[in-house]
Amino acid sequence: MPDEPRADFEEHQGDRLAPQRHSAAHVMAEAVMALFPGAKLGIGPVIEDGFYYDFDLPRALTPEDLPAIEGRMREIMAADAPFQRRETSQAEAGELFKEQPYKLELIRELGDTPLSLYTHHGWTDLCRGPHVASTGKIGRFKLLSIAGAYWRGSETRPMLQRIYGTCFPTQVELDAHLQRLEEAERRDHRRLGRELGLFFFDPIAPASPFFLPKGAAVYNLMVAFMRELYQRYSYQEVITPQVFSSDLWKRSGHYDNYRDNMYFINVEEREYGVKPMNCPAACVVYATQLRSYRELPLRYADFGRLHRYERSGVTHGLTRVRSFTQDDAHIYCRPDQVQGEVASIFKMVRETYEAFGLGEPRVTLSLRPEKRGGSEEMWDRAEPILRDALRASGYAFEEVPGEGAFYGPKVDLFMRDAIGREWQLGTTQLDLFMPERFDLGYIAEDGSAQRPVMIHRAILGSLERFLGVLIEHHAGAFPFWLAPVQAVVIPITDSHVDYGQQVKERLAAAGLRAELDAGNERMNAKVRRGELQKVPYLLIVGDREAAAGTVSVRSRGGPQEQGVALSDFIARAQEQVQTKAAPATKPG
Repeated sequence: MPDEPRADFEEHQGDRLAPQRHSAAHVMAEAVMALFPGAKLGIGPVIEDGFYYDFDLPRALTPEDLPAIEGRMREIMAADAPFQRRETSQAEAGELFKEQPYKLELIRELGDTPLSLYTHHGWTDLCRGPHVASTGKIGRFKLLSIAGAYWRGSETRPMLQRIYGTCFPTQVELDAHLQRLEEAERRDHRRLGRELGLFFFDPIAPASPFFLPKGAAVYNLMVAFMRELYQRYSYQEVITPQVFSSDLWKRSGHYDNYRDNMYFINVEEREYGVKPMNCPAACVVYATQLRSYRELPLRYADFGRLHRYERSGVTHGLTRVRSFTQDDAHIYCRPDQVQGEVASIFKMVRETYEAFGLGEPRVTLSLRPEKRGGSEEMWDRAEPILRDALRASGYAFEEVPGEGAFYGPKVDLFMRDAIGREWQLGTTQLDLFMPERFDLGYIAEDGSAQRPVMIHRAILGSLERFLGVLIEHHAGAFPFWLAPVQAVVIPITDSHVDYGQQVKERLAAAGLRAELDAGNERMNAKVRRGELQKVPYLLIVGDREAAAGTVSVRSRGGPQEQGVALSDFIARAQEQVQTKAAPATKPG
């Protein structure tokens, strides 16, 4: 039923708490209508870890309204009223919801589809369920926040007010979840990005980040890490244009399957599309000359900037943006080389995630979607090739029907962060579709013309998204090799600034990123500032250190070491950079 978006409903069908949370959404809607007569109802789905309901209200809600809504909800739940289901006709439903324009829109769209109503406590909503037996069985709940949301997710439709909540069977479980939310707030990359001087957003470029010098340093270190891998794993880097004639996007299939997420411009009466991905450009590069089987595999890496139109209602900090870069690569190989290439990719994955302080990924194999390109025969060939290669890699995986790319099956990598949240990062996609669309070929050993297999591959995925996840995983305390500032030199008094400058210059000459805090504040204030900036090492210098050529070392969150020879500290730091050693202490 239209009470919740179908994708959300199906995604959370297996959630054991879905009936409780869905019932809580209904109770919340009744409470809001009682407190705000004339409220217009949108939808109220179950989502991960909770629920929401959208309302068109006579005034803007504030956080101060939530306790009153919760109080009314508790009264309804205390009544322990049963949830009763009955089926109805479109005409009856239309009459029942004649004062509810958003419900009427949904009813009209359903046409002759059977409709059902759920009633509790004398209040009725259009809904397909399921629900708990009665309002008293809902459990413990908490309303969390208020946000704006366009009706049906479209910026051309009215802006509604969305109330988010969560629900658990017991108070203990609810309290544990609220603690996790507090920890997530503490780690929020948007807040930390501002506090640590990494990046910012401005309405002049919606959902497109500006990276400040420290953020750019981390970003470039991520790129440099991948480029080092490319040298060792025999990738060649290419640079391709940002804007292509729509002829390219039509040939690749993106015009038919992806154009709603693209930006287009018209120049000299010709349509052009800003690239949302690099794969068609890689095909153009491959097609510049006749290829031999001896050249394969060919591995093209491209850090080209990409642009995708994401609706403003779904953009979120760095993790959902409109302008981004991927550690993108496209591999052209013979069918018998796919297994070796997938094995190599997973070797790179392990090396990369370990260096960034992440664990082993959860792996899924997504199969043919409903909207797809190519013939069924092509998909029948592609899926077993990728499945067999994945099995040979040694990773356990789950198959997910209907979630493949429009051009081929794909492997997705999901990582859990430090507080248990799961993020989709890397992907490997096998494509027989695009080589055919671009008429790509190679001369086989027997002299025949053959079609290569194309593998799309990203390990970090979107660098912006990966950085957002990394900030939250480490709570802003990056691994030493990745920290934008690895050490801050803190003179005890002004008389020690000259020696502090010498220390800073020695560190810089050794390839370390260091700053000198020569401000007028007291030493303790400088130490506190360095701690808040989550700098891995604070090097304190005074008379003893200047006389002996040493530093007093305070590691992030750790004890202070006195009289450390500067040369010894530099050697230790360089080794940590070289080995990508994990932080010695827990992130702040």
